[in-house]
This record gives sequence, structure tokens and C-alpha cells, in this order.
Amino acid sequence: MGALHQGHLSLLNASLQNNSLTVISIFVNPTQFNNPEDLNKYPRTLENDVKLIEGVSPEILVYAPAVEDIYTGKAIAESNEYDGLETVMEGEFRPGHFDGVGTVVKRLFEIVKPQNAYFGEKDFQQLQIVRKLVQKLQLPVAIIPCPIYREANGLAMSSRNERLSAEARKEAAMIYDTLLLAKKQFETYEPQAIIDWVKSRFEAHPLFELEYFTIADEQQLLPCMLKESNKKYRAFIAVFANKIRLIDTISLN
Repeated sequence: MGALHQGHLSLLNASLQNNSLTVISIFVNPTQFNNPEDLNKYPRTLENDVKLIEGVSPEILVYAPAVEDIYTGKAIAESNEYDGLETVMEGEFRPGHFDGVGTVVKRLFEIVKPQNAYFGEKDFQQLQIVRKLVQKLQLPVAIIPCPIYREANGLAMSSRNERLSAEARKEAAMIYDTLLLAKKQFETYEPQAIIDWVKSRFEAHPLFELEYFTIADEQQLLPCMLKESNKKYRAFIAVFANKIRLIDTISLN
């Protein structure tokens, strides 16, 4: 959605390595914001974004449509089901968000017709929903996951980071630090004990408000109560720092 940073540029580099033509779409999609204030405040920096893209490669095509190019008439999202992937975590706290995501991704795929599409693992739930969308609609596109790109202190790169104060940005290193410690604890402790520890850790910090911390299996994103040896698990977290919402995730095994 624009306001590009090095994490976005890493997706471009991944595409350039494996494709003869790379297209980037920049579109602040109104239907995936359930908070109008968040939509209004979302940074729109197209001119600077284009300069950053040219710095990666002048051959990259930039597709920056207007709302009316994507939506006919009023911008309304299609209601979709993703076998329950859409009801947990982000889906629980941001009603309708994934309807907007699914609608715009489907539309962009129809317009651009990519063979490969690159998505960052920071939005891992979104990544799984896009995979399910492609599977259900039998779209001829391969979804390629890309690693999370982090700032020097471990904070996952996000356009929202620019809205943090210098102090909050420094203190937000605690989010990734917590995930790393949770990963270590997952070797010996059951999920609920780790969840309780994370909650107490953030309750003791005046800067942060923890919205959720969840341990879930990667495929169905169902909360993990007891570990099963044949499943892969991830920890997911959403935190408010001075009203700026930050998310992150880490593979646990």
C-alpha cells in the first residue's frame, strides 16, 4: 500500500532474481480499513516510492491505480470465506479486513496476471489467506513467501513505524525480543504458560498495550492448546505503542 521501506524492496529483489518482468502495485485499499481514521492517516508517498523502486531497478513497472480503477461505483469488499483463516487474530480484531484484502488481491491478479506473487511473512495470516484464495478460485499464480525484514533493533519493518516517536521505536524492540524468548520457551513449556508470561511482560510496560498474543498452527491458524509433533507452529502478536498498531510473528519449530 505504498510508503515503501526496505522490506518492500526485498520483495522486489526476490522477484527480479527469478522473473523476466516485475510489477509492483501501489494502492491504499479503502476496504481493508475498519478504522476510517487509520485510512485517513495512512501515509501516501507515491513520488518517493517511485524513486526507491527506480533505485532497485529502472525496469520495474509501477501500477498505481485510483480507487475507481479497482472498484466499480462505491468501494465495497466482496464477502469471502477462507475455511476459518479469516476469523482469528486479525480477523477477530479487525472485522471485514480480510474481505478487503481478498477483494483487492483478486482484482490485482485479474489485472496484472502474474505468474508469481511475492508476499512478506510479517503478515503471515494474510499470506495464508491469499494462498487459500488462489486455491479456492484455482488462479494460475504461485504465492512466494519472503522473510520478514527487520530494523537494527529487531522491530519488523512497517510503514507504521514512521509514525512512532523515537522513544517508542527504540522500546518497540521488546516485541521481537519477546517473540525470541517465546520461541525458546516453546521447547519446554506448554502454550498457555507462554501466553500468560507474555501478557504479564507487556502489562508491566507503560508504553505498550497488548491486543493479542497467540500460538497457532501454521496451516489452519487454530490456537495451540497442546503441542503436536507433526505440526508447525507460529507465535503471533499485535501491540499498540502510543496508539500505533504493530504486528509481528515468528516460527516456533
